[in-house]
Amino acid sequence: MDQLVVDAPIVAVTVYPGRARVTRRGQITVPAGDQTVYVEPLPLSLEEDSVRVAGRGPATVLGVDVAIQHHPQAPDETVAALEQARLDAQDEVTQLIDADDVQEQLDTFLAQLARRAGNSFARTLASGEAGAELGGFTESLTDRLSAVRATRRELAAQRREAEKRLAAADRRLAAIVQQRTPDRRAAAIALALETEAEVEIELSYVVPAANWTSSYDVRLTGDRLTLSWYGLITQHSDEDWPECDLTLSTARPTVTAKVPELDPWYLDRFHPPMPMAAPGAPVSLGMQVAGGPDRLKSRRQSAGLIQEQAAFEAVEATVEQGMTAASYTPPRPVAVPADGATHRATIASIDLDAELDYITAPVRSTDVHLRATVVNSSAHTLPAGKASVFHEAEFVGSAALPLWAPGEDVELALGLDDRIRVERKLVRREASKATLGSTRRRQVEYETKVENHTPRNARITVLDQLPVARDHEITVKPLSAEPEPAETTDLGVITWKLDLPAGKETTIKLAFRVDSAKSVDLTGWRE
Repeated sequence: MDQLVVDAPIVAVTVYPGRARVTRRGQITVPAGDQTVYVEPLPLSLEEDSVRVAGRGPATVLGVDVAIQHHPQAPDETVAALEQARLDAQDEVTQLIDADDVQEQLDTFLAQLARRAGNSFARTLASGEAGAELGGFTESLTDRLSAVRATRRELAAQRREAEKRLAAADRRLAAIVQQRTPDRRAAAIALALETEAEVEIELSYVVPAANWTSSYDVRLTGDRLTLSWYGLITQHSDEDWPECDLTLSTARPTVTAKVPELDPWYLDRFHPPMPMAAPGAPVSLGMQVAGGPDRLKSRRQSAGLIQEQAAFEAVEATVEQGMTAASYTPPRPVAVPADGATHRATIASIDLDAELDYITAPVRSTDVHLRATVVNSSAHTLPAGKASVFHEAEFVGSAALPLWAPGEDVELALGLDDRIRVERKLVRREASKATLGSTRRRQVEYETKVENHTPRNARITVLDQLPVARDHEITVKPLSAEPEPAETTDLGVITWKLDLPAGKETTIKLAFRVDSAKSVDLTGWRE
């Protein structure tokens, strides 16, 4: 008796970070009695534990097995080696994606820690009470951030090499086996029917070596900002995805979640470090990790009566939507071949509310940057990603967008505008030498001229700064600041906010003096 093989093409794909769930669906007429219906061919790389079956029709599902269909010819040793190399490269790419995700989260945590500690350290610096713990913390945090980012660069390089090996194995396999069908997997679905009937089979499974990231185009037209959101999809799943229902999800279906628990917080006397072991002496590593659980073949059993035109009972929870994940569906189907190349899917085009202004720091550079403070007025939580910035049709640069929640505002740099001109110059300088029992004094005054050559009023933020003393025998005294600054921080950053009409100019003045003891050799001074 011939096998019952259902023609079940791919109808839907949900792509997660590092993997994807593929759904196939097809109809077949099945005779009465206990029957086995096959769905084939399936990719070798699918995760057996992830296979699920659903459908419609008057049948009882007894279970589903996943087996490898071997080619009738004796397996070619070269092909077998290439297939193993391909699977190894797939596993390596997946592991590197997961490792980079861990480092990215650590990078974000350290950056947040630095920002939260900034204000406290600023007050410490301003009071002149900075001690060894500040220097130690700063050095430790800098070293840790540098190590994390070096690790991410190394992981990215390793991933590129693994993807090259994967692509090379694909090409060699295609060249060797193009004249015959390679080994594939098949799903054997056991059904029981009282009478012959037509049933609809839906099979889903997870494959590794698939990933997606977000990218954006930010286009400024007049005062209107439009954000085009794209999903960049890559996959080495061993099967091409045709145009179908494509969903991009932030969920991680195979990652085990664990509620955080606190370990005891111990305080102890400081103990000096133990002397270094002599060369050749045995070294104890304290803890070793060896091996892992064997991968077990699984048989998925699901029982239930398939009623006439009644849906199969769901066998797992939906992961596309929920409290901890978001899903995005492009407006049109997208085909994604298993070639490792990046394929772009349009997710949305969003008109955003934005406030435009300019910002310049002439103490560093007289460049004037156009800036947009943009509110995410959409219902989407936008994942972090790279943004290409355009003025009309002109590309002006790139920016990195953070994770962006609805209602949240971010600042976007939209390039330079030469129509706002800034000039900063030193207009007065006085210096006195220290005499017996006196102090050394430096006094300076700067003027910054700002001109608006645009056809409209311009809101301009101008940044300047006062030096910050780090020694109790050095004193910084502001003398004048005209007009009145909008803000002065503990670290000496001064902010002016100007509303400058078209064709007009204004001048900002800043004067201060620095007194130091005659025994102090001053460093860091600049004019």
